[in-house]
Amino acid sequence: MQLAPIYPVTTARLRLRPLTAEDIEDVVAYRSREDVCRYIPSEPLDAAAVTQRLADRWATHVITGEGDAVTLGVELATTGRVIGDVMLRFVSEVHRGGEIGWTINPEYAGQGFATEAAHALLHLGFDDLGLRRVIARVDARNTRSLRLGDRLLMRREAHLIENEWFKGAWSDEIDFALLESEWRGQHVTAPPWCARPQPSNSPSGSD
Repeated sequence: MQLAPIYPVTTARLRLRPLTAEDIEDVVAYRSREDVCRYIPSEPLDAAAVTQRLADRWATHVITGEGDAVTLGVELATTGRVIGDVMLRFVSEVHRGGEIGWTINPEYAGQGFATEAAHALLHLGFDDLGLRRVIARVDARNTRSLRLGDRLLMRREAHLIENEWFKGAWSDEIDFALLESEWRGQHVTAPPWCARPQPSNSPSGSD
């Protein structure tokens, strides 16, 4: 199981692509914010920290095996500005499991961009990588991300009570999940906004 998309992966309004040094200012604009980092593992990032991530954990643009993850910038097609980033991790080859995550600039909240980007990521996970099950882990206090999981038609599968000491307090975690069979069922008569993003390769990374 491999994933090697042809970038950018485009949707109706967005382009998902690897982040570059030219995006540092855009990324810092939201990744440096306390409100953005409140419910995610990352602390606020300055330009130096973003530069370091571009050189290591965000440098992977393909998935070749279990444990690999890709982080893609969410570029607004009309302006070319990066307004967020999304992550797809290949968790288990045996169980064909994956995980998604998202971080969006609050200045662009309420316009459906996060839903559009995360939905495109699910297409990559299910249609291209060949995953059977995808999860998303959300802090129970993060109401915006909880609503996003619902809009993606992911199932609220578990509520873990005070499962983690997180940034100075015990936190609850809501685990979302979606099976490949459920994903296929959702797309039998999918609305236009669910159209598969283009271009993208097959699960093997070849045409």
